Amino acid sequence: MNHAVLTVEALSHVYPNGFQALKDLNFQVRQGEFVALIGQNGAGKTTLAKHFNGLLRPSSGRIRIYGKETRGQKVSSLARTVGFVFQNPDHQIFHDTVAKEAAFGPRNLGFEEPEVKNRVKAALQAVGLEKRAEDSPQGLSRGERQRLALASVLAMETEIIVLDEPTTGQDQTEALEMMDLLGELNRKGHTILFITHDMALVARYAQRVLVLCEGTLLLDGSVDTVFAQPDVLSRTLVEPPQIIQLASRLGLQHILTPEDLVAELLPRRVAL
Repeated sequence: MNHAVLTVEALSHVYPNGFQALKDLNFQVRQGEFVALIGQNGAGKTTLAKHFNGLLRPSSGRIRIYGKETRGQKVSSLARTVGFVFQNPDHQIFHDTVAKEAAFGPRNLGFEEPEVKNRVKAALQAVGLEKRAEDSPQGLSRGERQRLALASVLAMETEIIVLDEPTTGQDQTEALEMMDLLGELNRKGHTILFITHDMALVARYAQRVLVLCEGTLLLDGSVDTVFAQPDVLSRTLVEPPQIIQLASRLGLQHILTPEDLVAELLPRRVAL
């Protein structure tokens, strides 16, 4: 069994204004998992994610990355292992060319210039932006800027990638392209955690789901196990995807995507 790369122990977080965003969370993420963080607005998803690379620090409890507690580690040190992609790519893009933006992370970590160039080339190729290297990021579409933000993380070769709403503001084609890219990175060994409100993407891509509700961990399990509990999910204003609800009304289990439903029903129709 793959070992734990991220361990959350009795984690709580209270903001300076006194609001408690996280309450005694406990879970582990194992190497190579593809995990979705879901829950209503204000459930604590982004607050939790920002603890993974030190952008926020626990009020109590602790986070361990590969067994080492994050407390006392600098964000720059954690960035070698955990990459964070913000919901709005414009919050982290500030250079005047695509290549310079992708180079910022590894250059800031002190790598020699030949290594930086190699990493930038590989990262831009991975996200399909190698031909836009000298273009201004401002000339990219929203989806392309999101991929550039991801390339900036890939250039640092982080083993864990955390993304906050990676498909927000993108059309369906761009969203699927982004998620396909994350799926490919996961197959290459990256551990992926992503926040989303799109339950259809969760059903199609995630292996495991963490459901937050008012700062607590409401559910933790496989996609079909979590979506089989609509009454519990309703506490955090989440509904299973329509295709799963339809399959449930038809008495079908383990249906997560339209393709699953077609594969289940087509043989029956042919038999008739």
